[in-house]
Amino acid sequence: MSLREGYRAVPGVARYGALRGAPGTGRALATRAFGRQSFLRHLDWLLIAAVLALCVLGTLLVWSATQPGQLQAGLSPRAYLYKDTAWFGIGLVLMVAVSLLDVRRIRAWAPAAYGLALLALLAVLSPLGSSVNGAKAWINLPGGFQVEPSEFAKLGLVLICALTLSRLGDGGKRPLLREVLLAIACAAPLAGLVVKEPALGVALVLLATLVGMIALSGLRLRWLAALAAAGAGAGALALKVHVLKSYQLQRFTSFTNPSANLAGTGYNAQQAKIAVGSGGLTGHGLFHGSLIAGNFVPSQSTDFIFTVAGEELGFAGCIAIVVLLGVVITRALRIAARADDQFGTLVAGGIAVWFAFQTFVNVGMTIGLTPITGLPLPFISYGGSAAFADMIAIGILQSVHRKRTGLAAAFTVRAPVR
Repeated sequence: MSLREGYRAVPGVARYGALRGAPGTGRALATRAFGRQSFLRHLDWLLIAAVLALCVLGTLLVWSATQPGQLQAGLSPRAYLYKDTAWFGIGLVLMVAVSLLDVRRIRAWAPAAYGLALLALLAVLSPLGSSVNGAKAWINLPGGFQVEPSEFAKLGLVLICALTLSRLGDGGKRPLLREVLLAIACAAPLAGLVVKEPALGVALVLLATLVGMIALSGLRLRWLAALAAAGAGAGALALKVHVLKSYQLQRFTSFTNPSANLAGTGYNAQQAKIAVGSGGLTGHGLFHGSLIAGNFVPSQSTDFIFTVAGEELGFAGCIAIVVLLGVVITRALRIAARADDQFGTLVAGGIAVWFAFQTFVNVGMTIGLTPITGLPLPFISYGGSAAFADMIAIGILQSVHRKRTGLAAAFTVRAPVR
């Protein structure tokens, strides 16, 4: 036996040699990181690549949209670049942390997540909340930071509805009407508090997500038709009793007749279409958009970030963003279709509906397909709360994806099945 073989025969010495960088250590680490039972090997890397590409594009567009205003104010032109990079950096950490969780632990924590979202929305309407642009939707934190609870309400809704609607689904049974009514009862306080802020766009996202999850749960068609009729009646009643604010009604009026008030409510939509159309096929290039530099489109770093892409990246850049978001939504639907249990199917499907509806509305309002609402473009628009909620949702998708491979138990502490 050689001296090296003698050292390897002693377990403690072998471990010490590995720690000291003995031959083969790099190969062993690579095998552990990317081997058959590794955490990294069983992530959905196409989903991660699409999300990272969107984050990079979003950061560049936010930087381009905010730089002219910062220079005019005598401030650092890279301030929003650093902030947006920090938001997505923290979001990546949250995504990885949630990806490591067992789906059953996420399911066990769903009521707590829902309760926290509800309490945060109540806090917004208390003296703790602050108003921005007429909406009391933020809570001020120390250090000049703000949090927008309505973004996390989307996560709370997806989790609580998936928990409620999946109680019978794992046994191969359709949800009963009482489970559906319970899901609606859980969603009603979230939507009501969001409307009170007011944030009609977020309320529409919550409604669309709820309807999509109920449809995915396997509810019988006759009950779906009855719920649709009840929803239509509730909408008509809301219009009749003037639930909507006057400016919200004006936005719908401007959508149906864009040229009626170009100096008022129709201004944003008109300028957005001009900016998107001026980019042509390839755009004017980042930091070279004259309309963006002149700040002709309000909220161009948040709600109207797609106009920045239209003018500076052109049709090609806009299509790239839509395709990347389509990849994210498609992967979420694929994860939902291949999930091992009903909870995984519903939570992944709910996230897919959330992203799809929000993308359609945000892109649609910049090109005249939908009325103007205050909804950010996922992974693109500036905002810490939206970035955190979006990245946590991606982490949940990764956890559901890992559950199917049977690897969740190897990396996480399992929660008791309820």
